[in-house]
Amino acid sequence: MSRKKWVVSPCDRDLAADIAENCGIEPFAAFLLCARGMTDEFEVESFLYDTDLIDPFTLPDMAEAVERVSAAIDNGERITVFGDYDADGVTSTALMYSYLVSRGANVDCYIPDREGEGYGMNNCAIDTLKERGTSLIITVDNGISALEEIKYAATLGIEVVVTDHHRVGEVLPEAVAVVDPHREDALCEFTEWAGVGVAFKLICALDDSDGYELLQEYGDLVALGTVADIVSLKGENRILVRSGIAFMNAALTEGTLRTGLKALMDICDPSGVVNSGSLAFRFAPRINAAGRMQSANRALQLLLAQDKTEAEDIAREISDANTQRQSVEGGITESAIEIIEGNPHIKYGKVIVVSGEGWHQGVIGIVASRLVERYGKPCIVISEGENGAKGSGRSIDGFSLYDALSYCESMLTQYGGHVLAAGLSIDNDKIDDFRKMINEYAATLESAVPVLNIDCKLNPSSINMDILASAEILEPYGADNPQPLFGLYNMELVSVQPVGNGKHLRLSLRKKGCSINAIMFSVTTGEFPFAVKDRVDLAVKLSANEYMGKTQVSIQVKDIRLSAYDDEKVIASLNNYESFCRGDELESAVISTMAVDREFCGNVYRYVKGNNGWNFSAEMLCYRLGLSEDKIMSCKIALDVLSELGIIIYKEGKYILPDENVKSSLDNSEIFRRAVKVRESH
Repeated sequence: MSRKKWVVSPCDRDLAADIAENCGIEPFAAFLLCARGMTDEFEVESFLYDTDLIDPFTLPDMAEAVERVSAAIDNGERITVFGDYDADGVTSTALMYSYLVSRGANVDCYIPDREGEGYGMNNCAIDTLKERGTSLIITVDNGISALEEIKYAATLGIEVVVTDHHRVGEVLPEAVAVVDPHREDALCEFTEWAGVGVAFKLICALDDSDGYELLQEYGDLVALGTVADIVSLKGENRILVRSGIAFMNAALTEGTLRTGLKALMDICDPSGVVNSGSLAFRFAPRINAAGRMQSANRALQLLLAQDKTEAEDIAREISDANTQRQSVEGGITESAIEIIEGNPHIKYGKVIVVSGEGWHQGVIGIVASRLVERYGKPCIVISEGENGAKGSGRSIDGFSLYDALSYCESMLTQYGGHVLAAGLSIDNDKIDDFRKMINEYAATLESAVPVLNIDCKLNPSSINMDILASAEILEPYGADNPQPLFGLYNMELVSVQPVGNGKHLRLSLRKKGCSINAIMFSVTTGEFPFAVKDRVDLAVKLSANEYMGKTQVSIQVKDIRLSAYDDEKVIASLNNYESFCRGDELESAVISTMAVDREFCGNVYRYVKGNNGWNFSAEMLCYRLGLSEDKIMSCKIALDVLSELGIIIYKEGKYILPDENVKSSLDNSEIFRRAVKVRESH
């Protein structure tokens, strides 16, 4: 896990108290809202209670889209809904197709194959639709970048209505209508819809409806696609998701939940309650897995299924595909890490660009997310194929991938996406040059730092069910409105116990006479760097846990750090180390903190040897040696020196001792000589 900077949200307690009183909400709920920047009573009430949906005709070209689609319905023209293979695209396709069927339209669907066709429209698909008799294509969750494809469709007599939510390029496609809230001429007050949200606005306009009746019919699809695409859950998205979840739970009670979703829920979430968490972590991954590992059309068939048996069969199939996806993803992640660790010019770049031959294109985006979590910087994973390469990238706040790819446009055959997630196509022989170019761009910007946002500090004695009840008003959770994260500071670690067959840990902690237990998932005792009596800070999420008829608060640890160290100093030292590895010129103040000499390297070696190796971070090593944060850089350099000489061995993130002692002069280390030279230059 990368080192994050913890930031506690500021909050005016007096203002929060006024909001609580004037808005009639619990004081703790008002405190959380105020900490998230909602300091105006109108803003708070809008966030909590607003039900007004935006007029769909404020989106650009909506009137033109309605006119053309309505004419196609009335004239019996063949309409094709052209979708995408992720959960947003599949739900968008199911939504648009179902609505048009209800209007008696002559309609079919087309979702391109991820491996064979890639994202968006393509000429071969257009040829196929021409043979089917299509005269109008409605794109959902794609189309804004299909400039040439839409021109080609026009030569075949096929018109196109684009509905999309991706960023708009310099030129709009020459379509009958381009409905995208990110157009410069858009007048809508809200722009952050998912693709399914934009598609929903079109059917509202077609139905001449305020949307509420349509939400009862299609709210489940809108909620699922919106949550799955990780768009902001503020503004209208919050209304759409909150309403969709409410309708889903009502349908569950009444036994009228969409057949396919009920079959999927029976497999992955038999709790009987739908919330934003179940949509994000149970439903969406399985819908996505169909497009990643097999065909997104199976997920579409599930959402459109009327027959219970058919739905159950498909639900099992895509759940199995999700299991397969996890296995493939894990293998590629391991391969990518091995490449990164073996290539310093990749590892220490400001943007990691890693490629491999034949990597499954369906999972490289998830692999990129795993790498971002591990390395704390933007990562792009590229799969090399016979006919070129395709990549998927993920980023951190403060670094726009879309802008970075725009800078590298001359290297790419295609690209698109958002600030934090984007995709690209590139020739295999240009990958190295692309890596160099995007890092040149990153070097012109201030380095972005991964941030962990803490809603507020908590005294452990104040943790109770009332806190959970107060926080529930923030549901549904998602992007820009995550589940609250609380900080427990300066806690003494009392005990560490393995649970779940050793896969997880139960931590016992105390502060000022108050003791608590917390669970830390997917961490073993061998991976846990802290020791009993250490003083630590914890970032935790709280949830209700029912056991033997009693409900109590469960505390889940999301991150943990030493109380004694300052985040900014730690991160600065880590960044200085990477600058040293890249060969950047270091500032005098940084050079003055370097302690790499024979004595320092000897001390590091003796400590590592005394512990029979070292399995944890250089930050923890620095702390155990009793050094200040600014010496983390020196500890990492010393470990590199010892590894270069074979005195210790770096393997899979751990430093181990060789079978036989290796003796070598430090002067034989190029890294040591360079460190000494840098120090002497000061």
